[in-house]
Parts: sequence; C-alpha cells; structure tokens
Amino acid sequence: MVPPGCTAAVPPASRRGAPRRVLAIAGSAGGLEALKLVLGALPADFPWPVIALLHTSAGYRDTWLGTLLEPCCALPVREAHARLPLEGGIVYLAPAGYHLLVEHDLRFSLSVDEKVSYVRPSADVLFESLAEACGAGAVGVILTGANEDGAAGLAAIRARGGLGIVQDPRDARAPQMPQAALQLAGADQVLRLDQIGPALAALPRTAGP
Repeated sequence: MVPPGCTAAVPPASRRGAPRRVLAIAGSAGGLEALKLVLGALPADFPWPVIALLHTSAGYRDTWLGTLLEPCCALPVREAHARLPLEGGIVYLAPAGYHLLVEHDLRFSLSVDEKVSYVRPSADVLFESLAEACGAGAVGVILTGANEDGAAGLAAIRARGGLGIVQDPRDARAPQMPQAALQLAGADQVLRLDQIGPALAALPRTAGP
C-alpha cells in the first residue's frame, strides 16, 4: 500500500502543489558526503518536501551547508525557519542549534529544548513530529552516524504506517546510527548509500494501492 499522505490542514499550495508526503533524512559522521549522494539522485520534478538534518554545531553557518549541497542537487535548497510552510520539490535544511519540528498545519517550528542523544537538532525530535503531523505520509531515512539519534523517531514513523529506510551499516562510514535504528525500529528497506536516492526517486507519486 502507498501511504495516503497527510490528513492535517495544509496551507495554500505552492506552485509545486501541496505535499502528499514529507521526507526527512538524518545523518551525522560522514553525513554530508552521504547526503550529497542521496540528494543528487532526486530529479528536478521530485514532488515532495525533503528535510535534511545533519548534526552540526550551533556556530556552523547553514548557508555554507546549502552552498555545499546545491551544486549536487537538482532541487532548490533552503534553510527551514519557524512558521515556514512546507512546499513540494524543495530541500529544507535543519538549522544548527535548534530542534526542528513539523507541525500539524505542515509548517516548521523551532525549539531550544534540551539536547536529545547529546545533539540539537535531533532526528528523534524531527521524526517524531513528522509522524504526528503526517502519519503514513512520513518517510524517514537514517544515514551514517556515530550515535543513536533517529532510532526512536524512526520507530514512531513506522508505528504510524510511514516508511523507514536505513543505510546498510556495513556500507556506512559510521555504523552506529543505522545499527541503532535497525535494532529499535527495524526498516522497510535497508539499502546501500548509492541505492537510497534512486529508491526515493522511484516512490509512487500518486495515492492509493
């Protein structure tokens, strides 16, 4: 079954249309190079919002991260900020030093609550909010990383019928994040890094079976 998408009230559609799905991709050690490869496989007409979260220090300028990712990506890259509505076909970057959440109206919110798994932004916080907001329309992807962040969040996504994709730990520069995700949440697909972008690009673009 293809996830039926979000049921929450959605702000007015952008020129690319209101999202039916929302993808969130998280990584840590080795994550930048991994993210470049995944995003580089998404076509320019990719229809859903993509949220990219890397564990970065609060002093790290997100504009520099966007500068590094944009040449690899056919989609526009933007920094997420509070109350910004999600639009299809855009990559949103989680800002350093804040937890990033997706609200039920499919707008972003930011939090400076305590770190989770020693990090902020936390994939657990983002994924859990996405599960609440989008239910079966949520797609969570765990890439290489050196802690356990994202495992509980991926479990929340899968518990609500969303899709969980995890990089094969044997293929990861730092296997701890994907290993923790598999142990706690399991996965719908366990893929090599070079398979993840094409798998996302191949997701069915219409609701229904």
